[in-house]
Amino acid sequence: MILEFEKYRTDLEALKAKLKETGEGLHIDLMQEELEELHEEQVADGFWDNLERSTHVTRRISQLEGKIKHYESLVSRCDDVDVMMELAEEEDDSSMVPEVAEELEAIQKAVEELELETLMRGKYDDRDAVLSLHAGAGGTEAQDWTSMLYRMYVRYCERMGFEVKLLDLLDGDEAGIKSVTFEVSGDHAYGFLRGEKGVHRLVRISPFDANARRHTSFSSLDVAPMLEEDDGEVEIDMKYVRVDTYHSSGAGGQNVNKTSSAVRMTYIKDDVTIVVACQTERDQVQNRATCIKMLKSRLLELRLREREQEMADIKGEMKKIEWGSQIRSYVFQPYTMVKDHRTGYETGAIDEVMNGALDGFTVSYLKMQ
Repeated sequence: MILEFEKYRTDLEALKAKLKETGEGLHIDLMQEELEELHEEQVADGFWDNLERSTHVTRRISQLEGKIKHYESLVSRCDDVDVMMELAEEEDDSSMVPEVAEELEAIQKAVEELELETLMRGKYDDRDAVLSLHAGAGGTEAQDWTSMLYRMYVRYCERMGFEVKLLDLLDGDEAGIKSVTFEVSGDHAYGFLRGEKGVHRLVRISPFDANARRHTSFSSLDVAPMLEEDDGEVEIDMKYVRVDTYHSSGAGGQNVNKTSSAVRMTYIKDDVTIVVACQTERDQVQNRATCIKMLKSRLLELRLREREQEMADIKGEMKKIEWGSQIRSYVFQPYTMVKDHRTGYETGAIDEVMNGALDGFTVSYLKMQ
């Protein structure tokens, strides 16, 4: 027997056990049952008559098939490593040891990534998300910081394989962005991004200060789950909504700056005021429909926040999102550090973070939850 394989066989058995536990946490068996039911619905007469439902079912089938296939491929890879070691032992061939070690390391990493999905236990974690960044006080410096954060999240979404769709953008007076709203689509997009909601603080020597003084800037991020159009979770009474139309700005086709295709909706009821806007669709009807979806998402996010506050009050905790209680600080000078004040996770690799390397922060938040 090749002695090196004794350790790797032990590692493999531990990996198989962890993978099985992860599969149970993901409820792979229930996914397979749901997939069968959806396939039956897909072949039923009249399925394609309801476009909204057929689109939802087709998308859900794709998600389930992807998850099941990913899990089964990891199980198969573990079996392949087992066979590889048996053959090597029979032939007393030690040349396969490095290959076994490399494959086990790759499977270990893949299982850890899959394990993250077991932490996605929120009701809306599998939904797409709507993100809105708003510059805080500080003028150009804060607006520049907001544009940097927007770029960071776009880079993160690219790393995760998410699709980003710009919905509304208000440029800064001199540079940067005053506010930007964008939709993120992908597997568990809201689950991964919901922990980013809050105030983000920047400390750096401002490039806009002729005296090269250190400035502190703030930008807030709202994250809401995107609801399906036929989702009955949130109903909007349009008597509380003011609808304004205006000319879109920037690229977008011949109608831009010629027709009032952009739509802004202002929801006012009791002490709640919510403003959403969309100008990136081709016409006013599409922008209006997108605004309705965004408004529903914001109302749902408000409801979820109220529930969290109720639970915090019961537990005697205070967890408010406001300008004095940032969730994360980004320090560029006099040293480099990014620190999450909720989880304590920090890193000095600030350039990587600003290029979308947020995995450490999202994972630590999910585990804390």
